[in-house]
Amino acid sequence: MEFLCCGLSEEIEREENLGNFTAALKLIDRWLKDERITKTQKERLLYEKVRINMLLENYPFEEDQAIAKAKEMIKDFKYEEFYELLENGYVDYILVDGKRRFQERFVQNIGFALPQYKERMKKDEDSEKARQLLAERLKELLNQGVPKSFRVRIKVSARIDEEGKVFHVWLPFPKEELQISDVKLISTSHEEYIVSENCVPQRTIYFRSKDKDYYVEFEYTVREWVNRVDPKMVEKCDLEDHLGEEPPHIVFSPYLRKLTREVVDGESNDYLKAKRIYDWITTHVRYSFVRPYATFENISKYVAENLKGDCGFQAILFITMCRIAGVPARWQSGWYANPVYASSHDWALFYVKPYGWLPADPSFGGARRENEGFRGFYYGNLDGFRMVANSGFMRDFEPKTNFYREDPTDNQVGEAESEEKKIKLHTKIEVVSFEEL
Repeated sequence: MEFLCCGLSEEIEREENLGNFTAALKLIDRWLKDERITKTQKERLLYEKVRINMLLENYPFEEDQAIAKAKEMIKDFKYEEFYELLENGYVDYILVDGKRRFQERFVQNIGFALPQYKERMKKDEDSEKARQLLAERLKELLNQGVPKSFRVRIKVSARIDEEGKVFHVWLPFPKEELQISDVKLISTSHEEYIVSENCVPQRTIYFRSKDKDYYVEFEYTVREWVNRVDPKMVEKCDLEDHLGEEPPHIVFSPYLRKLTREVVDGESNDYLKAKRIYDWITTHVRYSFVRPYATFENISKYVAENLKGDCGFQAILFITMCRIAGVPARWQSGWYANPVYASSHDWALFYVKPYGWLPADPSFGGARRENEGFRGFYYGNLDGFRMVANSGFMRDFEPKTNFYREDPTDNQVGEAESEEKKIKLHTKIEVVSFEEL
């Protein structure tokens, strides 16, 4: 999707900035008829039509609905509070035909920005239980506890609500690499399927059927990834891969180059350079839910300029800054999967000779910045509550999709399409068993 590096015409941008999306779509159609446009411009304009519709879907609430949503989720929330938060920039909205439309998870983002509001929100019991389980395990590891391995069985179910002659469905499937081993397929909803090779950057199991329901159940072993790095033993990097730009999201913009120089501040040791970058992100960038990744033109630029973003956004900024600093870095993602539940999650890897690839999870570290031990743990170490399905960012599936994906950058909940169009897939992840080895 390098075509995202191509900007839009000023009249299209103007209408979008004013919230006149109907007018913007008409202008896009006019431009698409212009024989002068380049192939890249055409791809960008066609994608912009998809992006606009995705953007509008992610801002579903009108003003009265948004206030009702805040009152539902925040204890004793007052009407006046909404407008005070709005005035101070804590409520995410866009203009659509002159009216404000509010982001799907704007209430949760208020809690991330302002802890006093998070305290007033209803607690999710599973999330609280998972958080406590992780905290207890981190304490043990920080007190020289012996790293463990776990055997995990998970079932991924997916449903399509639309009618169609034939559906193509891709569900995530674990990769054997670094902390993941002994992957085993247990059962599937259909006898015919294709599991992509382990070397594929985004590994999937693929189904082609007229049915609406699909599932896959698999097992894997995951180890807690704990490293003891002595910076004095670090040698000059000899890895040539994972150092360059990957437009549109890993781009060495002038500001990111300047920021990286300021953060690294003359350090020459690769391990310590990456640590300075990790420290800066975990102490300066606030966790925030984001709209679909497909609606962003340059993720690393967005995070650096807005100082907020979710797990994948923070990982992309870390990777970009590391590469600018001459430290090889790449993507790893899948799920955060523990005995209680599983959910999508992204993090990063960086390379230090002679230690090889090491993990870094800026969002988990930054979310625990009140505990320096926990924050520091996620630089060079990783808990054992992970399922890895992806080792590359913005990579094609095998077999490839025919339409733009819901998430063209990553894959954690699967994708679906019919012969005619992209299809919405409703995915459920169930942890069947989680056993210590």
